[in-house]
Amino acid sequence: MRTILSWSGGKDASYALDEMRRAEDVTVEGVLTTIAAETGRSSMHGVRRELYERQAAAVGLPIEFVELPTDPTNEAYERAMAAAIENYTDRGIERIAFADLLLDDIRAYREEQLSDTDLDGYWPLWGRDTASLAADFADRFEATVVSVDGDLFDRSFAGRTFDAEFLTDLPDEVDPCGENGEFHTFVRDGPIFGEPVDATIGETVTRPVGDGEFHYCELLTPNEPAP
Repeated sequence: MRTILSWSGGKDASYALDEMRRAEDVTVEGVLTTIAAETGRSSMHGVRRELYERQAAAVGLPIEFVELPTDPTNEAYERAMAAAIENYTDRGIERIAFADLLLDDIRAYREEQLSDTDLDGYWPLWGRDTASLAADFADRFEATVVSVDGDLFDRSFAGRTFDAEFLTDLPDEVDPCGENGEFHTFVRDGPIFGEPVDATIGETVTRPVGDGEFHYCELLTPNEPAP
């Protein structure tokens, strides 16, 4: 089936792409990423558009962006996504894949948004054990932890490599895949990549998010000065 993947650039989306490329009945035709129009960054990951473009080129897929206002309302998000879905439908895309693992409310919300469209939802990782998936991912991919919840982590966790040591150091209350939004990653290399995405670690900044704060690690392209 002709499929678009909702793409965060992180570990779950990358793992989902790897799974779908192994399936005989799935054709992944591109990835879709939401970014803030004002900053050109994803809201929770803090990753810039240019790095997403490099990442998509490295995995050999076209990328399209849905631009959102800063701190968008649900209505603004839904309007933007509805326009993207209509465009995909007109192009013959049959479904959109999400890398969600276990949050029933998130899946129900996505299903509701698709219910009046011609696109089906697809969850290739749904129900997978997050500890096993995280360990397998750490063994086969390379990723940087780009943002962490300041209520759960100190600043030193931002910018770390997502590996076995990182998983060992996770607080007990944190899901190994960060499925509750505890942390986010940017994947640089692995079996889905034709070549690695070169990125270096920049400064870590702390920004308010909702009622709390997140620590964000800036990723820089090679030879790029820190902002």
